This record gives sequence, C-alpha cells and structure tokens, in this order.
Amino acid sequence: MGRVGILLIAALAACGAVPAVAQEIVVTGTLLKRSYNGPARDPMPATTLTLRRTADFAVQAVVVSGDTRDAAKRSQEIYDMIRGAIGQSGKYGVQLATGELVVEPLTLDNYKNLTLSNDEDRSDSQQTTFLVKTPLTPGMDSKTALDRISKFIAAVPAVGRAEMKAGGDLTLSVVKPEQYRGQIIDLIAADTAANAAKFGASYAVDVGGLDRPVQWGRASLTEVYLYLPVSYRVVPKP
Repeated sequence: MGRVGILLIAALAACGAVPAVAQEIVVTGTLLKRSYNGPARDPMPATTLTLRRTADFAVQAVVVSGDTRDAAKRSQEIYDMIRGAIGQSGKYGVQLATGELVVEPLTLDNYKNLTLSNDEDRSDSQQTTFLVKTPLTPGMDSKTALDRISKFIAAVPAVGRAEMKAGGDLTLSVVKPEQYRGQIIDLIAADTAANAAKFGASYAVDVGGLDRPVQWGRASLTEVYLYLPVSYRVVPKP
C-alpha cells in the first residue's frame, strides 16, 4: 500500500473519537457556518475538496404573536394556532420544527415547550418562533420552496388575536452531515493523489484534518458545501 493510502487510513481510524453530531443542522445565509461540536471557524478548502449538493430542506422561521389583554387567554390562543399549524402542515407538503442550529420535529407532544417571550414595548403582547421546512429536490428553485411555505402560513387559521407571519430569510438544512464523510474523503484522496503525481513517483502527500467533524457552508439559494477542514503537503517518500 502506498504512503497516501496508509496516511488516509491512519486518519480515518481516529474518526471514532469524534463526538456524535446532529441529525439535522441549519445552514444560514452566510457562506461559512461552524460545525456542530467543531472549531469556531475554518477556511473553506478548494472547490475540488468540497462536496456540493442540494440541501435537504428549505427552512423558514415563523413568528406567532398575540396581544389579547388577558394573559392566560393570550397564551392559549398562540398555542392553539400552533396546534392548528401542526394539523395543516401535511396538506401543504411542509414540516414543522424547532431549534436554532440543531433541528428537531415540532409535534403535538412538544409544541407547548415553545417559550413565549414578552414584547419589550408592550406588556400585553407575546410571541414565539418555530421553523417551517419543505423538502428540496435537485433542480428545485428557492421560489418554489418559498411559495409552498408562504401558502401554508397564509392557510393556517387565526385564533383570536393570534397571528402568524414569516420572520427572516429562507435558510437551508442538511440531514446527518456526517453521512457524507466518505464521499468528501474520496474527493480529497483523488485531488491530493493527482497533485502528488505531478511531482513524480518519489513524492506522496501528508494529509491532516480528516478526523475533524464535517463542516458546511451555503453555496447558493438551494445548495450547500460539505467539507472537512483538511490541510496537506507534498513530501518525499521515505
């Protein structure tokens, strides 16, 4: 086995020490996003070392607010509207979720765990936020996804003085980023081997960072980059 293969296998053996990662993560509008349980920020590697793919979901944050004077009635109206949204979601091809970085389903069993926050300017107004997401398929544009989510938001029946509206820009999510580790390493192996070959048969590559968690960045309105923060150097064979 060549030096490149030996070095790759040694690095992969260390992957078992990587902490368990999220089942589904949110990719924001910024180009780079730090990995779950990973470093604060790493530079995006060359395009040849990244896996570009359609995200699993388009994600829209929504805000449900209410300003009924009676506090108990106000909170009940907000939660009842969320309950209605859960019931309507399947008809519009969307799913409801909660979380800022790690995404979890919002269901009839946990929707009352959403925290109601008070409006700083009005003591009789409260609100809460959750996520609406719709699956993305290759070739599907962001407008189609946004239209689907918007139709859903508009269709959810109001309850009392509670209302629902979109909050913020459309984002993306990826399910189990670590499942793409093998594909990413294949790209790294092909690129590093090709570069080593340019220096002749007496050279190999030393690759570092393969034991790091998979990281991600937003590539377009519907696509993401998945990558490992690797570094490598071409070295003489011993």
